Amino acid sequence: MIESTGRVADATGNWVDVLAPPLARPYLRLARLDRPIGSWLLLMPCWWSVGLTGMHDGHLPNLWHIALFFVGAFAMRGAGCTWNDLVDRNLDGLVERTRSRPIPSRQVTIGQATAFMLAQMLIGLLVLTQFNRFTVTTGLASLLVVVIYPFMKRITYWPQIFLGLAFSWGALMGWPAAFGRLDWAPLVLYAGSICWVIGYDTIYAHQDREDDLLIGIKSTALLFGERTRPMLASFYAAAVVLIAIAGFIAGGGFVFALGIIAFAAHLASQVTRLDIGDPAHCLMLFKSNRDAGLILFGAMLIDSIL
Repeated sequence: MIESTGRVADATGNWVDVLAPPLARPYLRLARLDRPIGSWLLLMPCWWSVGLTGMHDGHLPNLWHIALFFVGAFAMRGAGCTWNDLVDRNLDGLVERTRSRPIPSRQVTIGQATAFMLAQMLIGLLVLTQFNRFTVTTGLASLLVVVIYPFMKRITYWPQIFLGLAFSWGALMGWPAAFGRLDWAPLVLYAGSICWVIGYDTIYAHQDREDDLLIGIKSTALLFGERTRPMLASFYAAAVVLIAIAGFIAGGGFVFALGIIAFAAHLASQVTRLDIGDPAHCLMLFKSNRDAGLILFGAMLIDSIL
C-alpha cells in the first residue's frame, strides 16, 4: 500500500523509492526530489532571464549563473514545498493523492520538517549571495510571496496567480545578475511567465478538483470547470505574446522567433489534447511544460551565439 511505504500517490517507482536510504526518503519527498518537475518549472524563468542577457549582449550567457540558478531552484523549491506541507498538513490528510506525504503520515515530525526547511533555505541563501547586491535584494523580496502562497487556496479561487508570482520570480533574477538592474525585458518576461504558470497549474489542479470541492479548497480548476480549455488557451496565448515581446526587446533574432513558435505550438498541443476528466493525462500534460521551457531556453542560447 502507498501509505505503508510513505510514497506519494503520483510519485511511485522513482529513484527515491529504489536507491535512497530509508531514513532519507521522507526528507527527499518533503523536498519533492522524488518529483523534480516542479523544480524544473521553477528553474525555467530563471534560465529564460539569463537567456535574455545573452541575446542582449550577443554572446553565450554566463554559465556560472546558469549553474547557480539550477542549484538554487532545487533548494528553494524544496524549502517552499516543505513550508507548503507544514501549512497544509491537516488538509493533505484529507486528500487521497497527498495523505501519504511525510508529515500527515507521521514519517517526520513538525520540528524535523521545520529544521529541514531551514537547511534548504540556507543552501538557497548561499547560492543567492554569489550574485550582486541588487540580485540578492530581489531574491529576498520573493520570500513574502512564498510565505503567503499556501494560504491563498483557502481564500480565493485564484491561488494560481500567487503561485505564478512565486514560480516566475526567477524571471526577475537572471537579468540583474548580469546587469545589476531591472529593465522592461525581464519585467515583461515575468508577466508572461505568470500567465504560463496559471495555465499549467490549472491543468495540475484538475487532478484534485473533486477532493478540493469536498474540503473547501479553491482553485482555477474549480472556477473554470468545463470552460478550462478556452481559459487555458487565453493564458497560454498571453504567455507566448508577452515572452515574445520580452525576447525581442532584449534583442532576440530569427532563432528566438523559431523558439517562440515551437513554444507556442507545444502549448497549443496541450490545449487541444486536454482531458480534464483524466487525472493521469492532466499530470502528463503538466509535466510536459518542462520540455516547452527547455525548447525556448535552447532557442535563446543558440540565438545568443549566432
